[in-house]
Amino acid sequence: MNPPQTIAHYRIVSKLGEGGMGAVYRATDTKLNRDVAIKVLPDSFANDPDRLARFTREAQVLASLNHPNIAAIYGVEDRALVLELVEGPTLAERIAQGPIPIGDALPIARQIAEALEYAHEKGIIHRDLKPANVKVTPDGRVKVLDFGLAKALVAQAPAGESDAASSPTLTMRATAVGMILGTAGYMSPEQAKGKPVDRRADIWSFGVLLAEMLTGRAMYSGETVGEVLAAVIMKEPAIPESAPPDIRQLLRRCLDRDVSRRLQAIGEARIALENPAAPAPAPPPPSKPRRAILPWAVAAAALLATGVSLTRSHSAPPPPVVRFQLPLLDRAAAEYPIFELSPDGRYLALAASIDGPAQIWVRAIDSTDVRAVAGTEGASYPFWSPDSSSLAFFTQGKLKKIAVSGGAAQVLCDAPDGRGGTWSADGVIVFAPKDSGPLFRVASSGGAPVAVTAAASSGQREVERYPSFITGAGRFLYLQATNSPETSGVYLGSLDGAPPVRVLADMTSAYYTADASGKGWIVFRRESSVMAQPFDPSSARLSGEAVQLAASVGQAGNTNRGAFSASANGSLAVWPNFGGARRQLVWVDRGGRRLDAVTKPSPVLDFEISPDEKRLVMRIGGARSDFWLQDLERGALSRFTFTEHADGRALWSPDGRTIVYTERPSSVLSRLYRKPADSSSKEEMLIESDHQISLRDWSPDGKYLVFRRQNNATAQDLFLFPMGDTGGAARTPIAYQTSSANEYRGSFSPDSRWIAYTSDESSEPRVYVQAVPASGPKWQISTAGGDYASWRRDGRELYYLSSGHKLMAVPVEAGPGGFRPGTPQELFEVPGQSDYQPSADGRRFLVRLAPEGEPSVPPLEIILNWPSSLRKREPAP
Repeated sequence: MNPPQTIAHYRIVSKLGEGGMGAVYRATDTKLNRDVAIKVLPDSFANDPDRLARFTREAQVLASLNHPNIAAIYGVEDRALVLELVEGPTLAERIAQGPIPIGDALPIARQIAEALEYAHEKGIIHRDLKPANVKVTPDGRVKVLDFGLAKALVAQAPAGESDAASSPTLTMRATAVGMILGTAGYMSPEQAKGKPVDRRADIWSFGVLLAEMLTGRAMYSGETVGEVLAAVIMKEPAIPESAPPDIRQLLRRCLDRDVSRRLQAIGEARIALENPAAPAPAPPPPSKPRRAILPWAVAAAALLATGVSLTRSHSAPPPPVVRFQLPLLDRAAAEYPIFELSPDGRYLALAASIDGPAQIWVRAIDSTDVRAVAGTEGASYPFWSPDSSSLAFFTQGKLKKIAVSGGAAQVLCDAPDGRGGTWSADGVIVFAPKDSGPLFRVASSGGAPVAVTAAASSGQREVERYPSFITGAGRFLYLQATNSPETSGVYLGSLDGAPPVRVLADMTSAYYTADASGKGWIVFRRESSVMAQPFDPSSARLSGEAVQLAASVGQAGNTNRGAFSASANGSLAVWPNFGGARRQLVWVDRGGRRLDAVTKPSPVLDFEISPDEKRLVMRIGGARSDFWLQDLERGALSRFTFTEHADGRALWSPDGRTIVYTERPSSVLSRLYRKPADSSSKEEMLIESDHQISLRDWSPDGKYLVFRRQNNATAQDLFLFPMGDTGGAARTPIAYQTSSANEYRGSFSPDSRWIAYTSDESSEPRVYVQAVPASGPKWQISTAGGDYASWRRDGRELYYLSSGHKLMAVPVEAGPGGFRPGTPQELFEVPGQSDYQPSADGRRFLVRLAPEGEPSVPPLEIILNWPSSLRKREPAP
């Protein structure tokens, strides 16, 4: 970001630095003729009115702090904070030079305690106290910076590496159970565990800071944030032996893991620091009496006699398991985004759209850095290179790769409708180029892909996708779905042409992880839980029992890909309940303002309002779902199907008396049913297809359904299905839009003469209109990207969602003389990749929203070192 020249009446002079909360500049207040510090907020923060308003309220509270040891907040301007300019080095810079003499350290600590005591009395806690947030002026005055901003600001860190011990781990809901807020190396144990915090968390951080001043080194450090958090939770704090006895006692009380026994008020620390005792003499070197050797020898002999190895008994214990929650993005436009942990467990890649076309976003686990990777527009199913430096992804019918650090994307080969891939250390990529058919291999430098599985030559339709390499081997796990449960499940494939072996019967994506001892595990989703089970890839055999790692984990839509990702080093990311996130159907006006909620919070998915707008049919559930009916006048909710295989959207007949819907009993089998809306008779199966079909609309004249069908050769196509009188002839789907591009989500005009549909023939999805049957010209409706087209009842307005998920309204004229679209006009943003339905008059819209006060995108749960918990369950040798 280029630095601004002026902000309000402040003239920018120079840049002072940049951190997780934004860039900081020296500026001149031209009205009061004084120097100030201007902190310019990150774009993703400053452009969000709700977050900015929330931050402004917090800043107003913090402005009430008036203390000589707290840097003042002067005001909030457009996209910026105006702060007191404090000269001098930070305490972090002082500590980096070595231990601070106790005569200098204690006055600094006392002033920090005075600042904390003043703020705590006003009910404000810092939450992110660390040496970098403390400055010492040339005259020895201490100034505590960013007081309380940890709560007020949801930060974006600058791109690049960050020190793990000092990594900001701010979250949206800092005080909620399970959320981490603060900086890893200075968190209290309760912060590191994601528990609620109070002023005693500041007291712990104060103790860590004081100890580091006296020793000149970090108390808790590590290469990754997981190692640092584990140390905070498990490792006893090191109390400097050279400190005076009363200071050592103070540190012990500040650094007590039991929060109820910890120092309860920082004022007690201030008092202890006002009159410290003289430093204690250095302890004498420990003596080594000869007689101590005999007990040691006896103990060693006893251990050897029992067969226990001395080396084993003194080997380093396995790292502790650490769990915390991490918001990946505030607003993800994908309801079921595909995300992937890097092999080193340090980064997450997510394909989602935020205020624009879908692209890849990368989130560092050990910082608040969330950034888009330029050049990945339209990306889906990202996966990492083995060194975690590059990403491969699918877009525009191609498999591409790009360096995470930046640069141009490189096309590797064709992939019309990719469904996942994996990248080996030998430079081989195995991927699924289409929704169905075999897996292929291609060099990571590009070339002609070659099939590595035999799905195309088998006697039944097969879907093979989501491959995942086993580290250090030419073998990979993948999901195979067929019409038969006896041949579906997770398979172990091989690059050397060895026959694949079925490992699990579960329909899931899967990963392989080896712990520090070399023991291998397969990680997979069973029902709604992520499980791990011992697995030997050399023999392709499982052993022991499957153990639950996380519960209530969703799947990425109806793809059988679990909403989880496992890295090779024992890190796991899961999106709890994402497939069943709580949503309400809410009427909003043309400005997006909430009017009335028509359903209670539930895991509602696809929905359709009846022609008279008095009833709803909706799909509720996650991996196992059914259709339900709701009477909007009485609020009564009743179940409509009972198979737990409901799929996609159900449709009302034009007279509201009949409902058609699809079920998907397996990944490659779809069934279309018709059933009276009052359930007066049983359902009638209209068609069974070994291609996935998805309903979208029923023509107002009652003659046709329009649905999308997966096709091996042409990806997604639109078909019409006759529903009127066929004169006794079989009902056979009629091709409407079939090409090498994807065509989907068709919507009939009110006179049934036109269909508005989505096609990616121009690389990104756009909305088009063409006659029924397909003939004559077609019109592009969306000026850029577009999807989810729908008509107003009178046919004079057409709606769609832009690539930035703005609801657009297009005036249209359609009649015997032809079709004429007008200029799209933006109405409001529809959060998430969510459907909508206009009312008959177009004055309000039914949308699926998170309940008020709840985040639209739940946080990820990160589990570090999970194999350690499983090793503890194993019997001792």
